[in-house]
Amino acid sequence: VGLYGLEMRSLNFKGKILSFEPLRNSFKTLKKNSQKDKNWEIYNYALGNENKETHINIAGNSDSSSILEMTPKHIEGEPSSKYTGKERIKLFTLDSIFKNIYEKNDNIYMKIDTQGFEKNVLKGSKNSLEFIKGIQIEMSLKPLYKGSLLYLDMIKYLQKYNFELVSLENGFSNHK
Repeated sequence: VGLYGLEMRSLNFKGKILSFEPLRNSFKTLKKNSQKDKNWEIYNYALGNENKETHINIAGNSDSSSILEMTPKHIEGEPSSKYTGKERIKLFTLDSIFKNIYEKNDNIYMKIDTQGFEKNVLKGSKNSLEFIKGIQIEMSLKPLYKGSLLYLDMIKYLQKYNFELVSLENGFSNHK
């Protein structure tokens, strides 16, 4: 819904922001949050490893919505995250749209918040990664989504593209 973009603006970031949000209701909120910002572009589709139409699972808490199936461990840790429905969405690779959004000498920092679908986004970004300076990505210690990479595997995957870990932040956790 654009909370990260709003946070970046509150920290005085004045550069271009591009947000991709596939869910209709979340996109409406994103549109409201970004409408007065002339340097913020929004897109109503998801990024992944192929160009197609697919379904996204809608979570009860909306933060946990994902193209991937949720594991029981996730629901155990956050019962409000249980899926409540599905929505048909469009999916594109970053590589297929990059030439339309990239301007020479852009200083790109990419935040990927796709609930376990991060590797798919990266697979669809192989040709674009050389233009990206830094990536902020969610990683998990335990499998929360079927088919997602755990944190050590994600770190190794990103190292193949010359990225290195520079910081860790706490996020979702099961206190049990």
